[in-house]
Amino acid sequence: MSTLAVHDHHGVEHHDHDHGHHHKETFITKYIFSQDHKMIAKQFLITGIIMAVIAMLLSILFRIQLAYPDKSFPLLETLLGRFAPGGRLDPNFYLSLVTIHGTIMVFFVLTAGLSGTFSNLLIPFQLGARDMASPFMNMLSYWMFFTASVIMLASFFVQKGPAGGGWTIYPPLSALPKAMPGSAEGMTLWLISMVLFVASQLMGGINYVSTVLNMRTKGMDLWKMPLTIWAFFLTAILGILAFPVLVAGVVLLVFDRSFGTSFYLSEIVVQGQVMNFEGGSPILFQHLFWFLGHPEVYIVIMPAMGISSEVMSVNARKPIFGYHAMVYSLIGITVLSFIVWGHHMFVTGMNPFLGGVFMITTLIIAVPSAVKTFNWLATLWRGNIRFTPAMLFAIGLVSFFISGGITGIFLGNAALDINLHDTYFVVAHFHLVMGSAAIFGMLAGVYHWFPKMFGRMMDEKLGYLHFWLTFIGAYLVFFPMHFMGLDGVPRRYYAFTEIESLKQWLSVNTFITWAAIMSAVAQVAFLFNFFYSIFFGKKATQNPWGSTTLEWTTPVERIHGNWPGELPTVYRWPYDYSKPGAEEDFIPQTTPYSQTMTSNLPHDFEDNPTGLTQYNEWLKTQKVNEEVK
Repeated sequence: MSTLAVHDHHGVEHHDHDHGHHHKETFITKYIFSQDHKMIAKQFLITGIIMAVIAMLLSILFRIQLAYPDKSFPLLETLLGRFAPGGRLDPNFYLSLVTIHGTIMVFFVLTAGLSGTFSNLLIPFQLGARDMASPFMNMLSYWMFFTASVIMLASFFVQKGPAGGGWTIYPPLSALPKAMPGSAEGMTLWLISMVLFVASQLMGGINYVSTVLNMRTKGMDLWKMPLTIWAFFLTAILGILAFPVLVAGVVLLVFDRSFGTSFYLSEIVVQGQVMNFEGGSPILFQHLFWFLGHPEVYIVIMPAMGISSEVMSVNARKPIFGYHAMVYSLIGITVLSFIVWGHHMFVTGMNPFLGGVFMITTLIIAVPSAVKTFNWLATLWRGNIRFTPAMLFAIGLVSFFISGGITGIFLGNAALDINLHDTYFVVAHFHLVMGSAAIFGMLAGVYHWFPKMFGRMMDEKLGYLHFWLTFIGAYLVFFPMHFMGLDGVPRRYYAFTEIESLKQWLSVNTFITWAAIMSAVAQVAFLFNFFYSIFFGKKATQNPWGSTTLEWTTPVERIHGNWPGELPTVYRWPYDYSKPGAEEDFIPQTTPYSQTMTSNLPHDFEDNPTGLTQYNEWLKTQKVNEEVK
């Protein structure tokens, strides 16, 4: 579908003209190389779910090693072959598991799976557009992501195994192919995969930004956009500005690895032999990596925040509290996220003055985050709450965001961070605030928009089971890690039995491993519910949650161009729930104020003087009628 056709606001002609092309859709154009934003969203979601399952299984493998460092499991040798000789994980492979687990979760699940799914699904739907600005580029974005995923997983099948060195791939481990097995071909594949991944994200991001700026339907100004769209829009801007820096860092790393340059290497000794690298600095890589890496954590959490805001407002049957403050806090996070990257580097020997600057900016970015937290709590306060599975996951996000965010204040303090850096305290912090919170936001979105994606409902009882097991499991896994970190237990260690002072934590590690296994088993309930409901779920109605936004005005069945006939016109903001005087407890965005005189308020007409005049006249006639009575 051409970009011109998408801009067409008088959709009748466009829809008929497209009809011939619409009937000729083959299996390949409909399900594989689809240019329809709804199908691309499903492709991102299902790929993301598959990647998440793989990353979860990897984490179970290394958790078993941490819980039972001296036991051998013959099954491991059967499954992993030379990577688990004698039934015990090879130490190099252990590091590779940690690396690939982190990479898949952060980039392939929480960046592509979350933004790719919901930006694609909701931006055209909630803005009243026929499709994305460039459907072709949208398709390309998915297939680049798919290729990157395949290459990342292919690294398990090269001779020396996948990339090692942690998901942050710091040099020199990543810059010297000879450094360890995980530095060889596996690392090369990691780097190729990430460059393709960034290309995919940039194509997606440019598309999302163009669509939000150019393709809003009649009446949809920026202040009538749902918070989901604000979050996706600002996330896309973050990605466009931050991801190229990672590519720059990766290109220099490829030069160091393959062409003998010294961007990151200096005076390195490998197996007693002095290498002829000089003048480089591994700290340069950390700057380039974290200049992407910190905006990246907001790229991960902001879409989840937008989704949770929407789900909470719908299910509390209340307008979101502080809509403008919510938008400004998202903008604040977007701007500030570029000037805090140094807090990952307090222990690199940076100038203490610079450390102080980064510490202040880090503590300031907690302010917009706190604004969002208080506004969510105020939205729930005295709401007429419906505890759907989506609502529970959205509230779960708030819980993780608070408990994980508080520890960020410890880590953001340059003096305290010297003790806590690279311990399990850091692992606990980011798995709660970014990992668990973003996953819960994503799951809230899946449960909430499933009827829009597949035209069927997911099973609620399985949804509740999934929520409680995952919620309790996540806390049981990550909460004890804070105490390990405070005691100085370092992350990424293969076994804690080697060091006397760490042996006391073995029982806690065993406990965490079993909690992780329980959480992993809980995902079976979700996977069954998801795939079973696609085919056999209860048929969905057009607007199952009684929601005001535009996506629920489209037909249940998937049609090309989203709306048959004309595109909808928007008259009001997206959160008119439980308005005093209204007939129902929600008023869709497409309802003109002239039809809801009994529930109108003077501030509804801020930018509409004609409407205000009509409203005042209506009030006068009401007054006269009452006097006559």
